[in-house]
Amino acid sequence: MSDDDRIAPDLLAESNPGHNRAIDEEDRLRPEFVDRVLDAVDAGDDETARRLVQPLHPADVADLIELAARDEREGLVKALAGIISPDVLAEMNDYVREGLLDEMEPQQVADIAGQLETDDAVALIEDLDRDDQQAVLRAMEPDDRAAVEEALSYPEESAGRLMQRDLCAVPEHWNVGQVIDYLRSTADLPTDFWEVFVVSPDHHPVGTCKLSTILRTPRTTLIGDVMQREQALIPVDMDQEDVALRFQKYALVSAAVIDDAGRLVGMITVDDIVHIIQEEAGEDVLLLSGAGEGDINEPVPLTIRRRLFWLVINLGTAIIAASVVSLFQGEIGKYAVLAVLMPIVAGMGGNAGTQTLAVAVRAIATNQLTESNTLRAFGRELTIAVANGLSLGLLIGVGVAIIFGYPLLGAVMAAAMVITNLAAGLGGILVPVTLDRLDIDPAVSSAVFVTTITDVTGFFSFLGLAALFGLHG
Repeated sequence: MSDDDRIAPDLLAESNPGHNRAIDEEDRLRPEFVDRVLDAVDAGDDETARRLVQPLHPADVADLIELAARDEREGLVKALAGIISPDVLAEMNDYVREGLLDEMEPQQVADIAGQLETDDAVALIEDLDRDDQQAVLRAMEPDDRAAVEEALSYPEESAGRLMQRDLCAVPEHWNVGQVIDYLRSTADLPTDFWEVFVVSPDHHPVGTCKLSTILRTPRTTLIGDVMQREQALIPVDMDQEDVALRFQKYALVSAAVIDDAGRLVGMITVDDIVHIIQEEAGEDVLLLSGAGEGDINEPVPLTIRRRLFWLVINLGTAIIAASVVSLFQGEIGKYAVLAVLMPIVAGMGGNAGTQTLAVAVRAIATNQLTESNTLRAFGRELTIAVANGLSLGLLIGVGVAIIFGYPLLGAVMAAAMVITNLAAGLGGILVPVTLDRLDIDPAVSSAVFVTTITDVTGFFSFLGLAALFGLHG
């Protein structure tokens, strides 16, 4: 598939009506198109299947394979032999890709990896079993193998795994004409790049120069005179989420990656970061719910194990909340309506805690909540919690007093609502901040603690106040 097809799928659609029929206005494959391709494969008409799929962008081909049922994928892939390029595999869902790679010989995987940028090749190989990984590496060309092995030596989800080794670097003493001649004559430069990195004799980055600047500058001008010395340097061991935040904060298109000695070892481009931002945003939401990765292509047994783990923990917290209720069995026995009303207090507290928690986790993830403004954030959330608690307490208190004709019950309900909302606000921000200070991902564990806090506080405050004021039927 040509570069033009990848860069401008809209132009492809205009020139190929079949492509228009395949993709809807939201860039999704139409169900009828997917069914038509799968029906052709099922009927043994591989030629029709290839003709239908040929115009698609690699990302759309990857979507097509992912949309097929697990038992249909092998036949679909065989039918589309020659169309499923390395770029298609690079765009594919991890679980689906792993299933396809498991059916391939190491040499086939090595050939595919050798045609990809280093970061994409690493993504292809890193999740293989160790034995399969080593077999693939042995089958690769020496230069490609060395680059992938070096990348695999860095921590997972780090800049070292994410970066491309192919880049354009020139010395500071060159002039613009020498740089242009170098760009035109050198064959092993990256396929796509937007700036040239300028380096010192010991290969430390000293600046960058955009291609637009190079093209508009006289040939005799020194590159050091037109380069931009200020640049965002990415340490090779920086977490990919922090890399994404740096790209977002400084509106970067590409950035140099440096090793511990400050030498230029690679570059990261914005197209890689877009995927990271999407992954990290979705990951935090799913972790808060305890749903694991939330990938619909994830094997069912693995999904069951991941969800069951957090459900068991939640069961434990529910038992703790139930034990609080058991302390007030006498009061509930005397006045049964307490059992009807207490879930309202705990439930509203849980909702308030979830709101605060979601805001806090996002703020931490995007570096909006740091040590510099933590106290101010606490004050803000306490103000919100008190205001919401008073509003809800007044509303439910008046309602309970009118419905049950018992003003004291309404007052207890209102007071419990204020206390629970206050605990929810405190817990919703205190728990994730504390976990973050302990270097524990707040998105993973916070929800369990906050839910426990709101349930226990809600039950204890409502039933405790009822016992204190001697409410009775």
